[in-house]
Amino acid sequence: MHPPREHLHPAKKRRNKQVENQLPDDLSSGPVELIVGEEHVDARLDAFLASQFPTYSRVRLRQAISDGGVQVDGKRTKPAYRLRVGQRIAITLPELIVDSPQPEDIPLDILYEDDHLIAVNKSPDMVVHPAKGHWAGTLTSALAFRFSQLSSVGGPTRPGIVHRLDRETSGVIVVAKTDRAHLALAAQFEARTTEKEYTAIVIGSLDRDRDVIEQPIGMHPYHREKMAIRPDHETTRDAKTFYEVVERFRGFALVKVLPKTGRTHQIRVHLAHAGAPVLCDRLYGGRSQIALGEITGDDATDIVLDRQALHARRLTLTHPITDQPIEFIAPLRSDMENLLATLRLHRRV
Repeated sequence: MHPPREHLHPAKKRRNKQVENQLPDDLSSGPVELIVGEEHVDARLDAFLASQFPTYSRVRLRQAISDGGVQVDGKRTKPAYRLRVGQRIAITLPELIVDSPQPEDIPLDILYEDDHLIAVNKSPDMVVHPAKGHWAGTLTSALAFRFSQLSSVGGPTRPGIVHRLDRETSGVIVVAKTDRAHLALAAQFEARTTEKEYTAIVIGSLDRDRDVIEQPIGMHPYHREKMAIRPDHETTRDAKTFYEVVERFRGFALVKVLPKTGRTHQIRVHLAHAGAPVLCDRLYGGRSQIALGEITGDDATDIVLDRQALHARRLTLTHPITDQPIEFIAPLRSDMENLLATLRLHRRV
């Protein structure tokens, strides 16, 4: 005779009960482990976590999963992953932020503003929204100081934020003032009807004057901050980038880039894959700054650039209210302009 079902796995059953009774509200103090029960079989990972941790928004949990803060059976995965019984989910999330960004009087380069949206030329070294280690000095704090109305669709920590740029990337970012505008803009980004143009200065040589890079991008196998070219992985998504060399220098190039998809770190991953990583890209180029002497060939130690040489130059979209096409162009920041002037003086082909 077989033993009763409830006595087959007593250790697992006790573990489940313990986890259910001791789930913390804030997951930033250390890893928490959950074991998937039968009642959650085939549930999406993000939906399951949202049910277990109601103090965290589903948007925030999705981002944490994509950033590697959640692992299933020791592996990173994606928010839509379907769970199986008995799987172990390890979770470590950033500090829980419950308040809105604190307004800060930070100068902003406003490219355009009306009653529905704002376009900003984001400065380098500015984080878009609060995150662990970057509570102050964010774009959202600057926006909160300057504007009395911003959309609420993104939640209390991301008022107005429709899309994002990496911390070190400068250039155009659009912000919604109303929820109606936010939803309409987000739909355009989702449908890929917007057109984004970036300016990059790369180190190395691109064989072709123009080309399309079509390589799938997924989570890096062991570096949680990075993405990688990963065919046939469960986190992989198709990615397509067009580039055109605008100006060549000895060992460097000025490149126009038009991403056709919007994957995390897409331009940086694709250009590195092509043999010409973005200059001063710590993750994909192996260096975070360049000194004058490295360009001129002498002993000059002045730092010419200390952030990745990537700038969101142009964003074209349909106005969310008028349905008319609208284009925002952000002038190149002075640090990249100075770098180009130095290359033209000392590295012209």
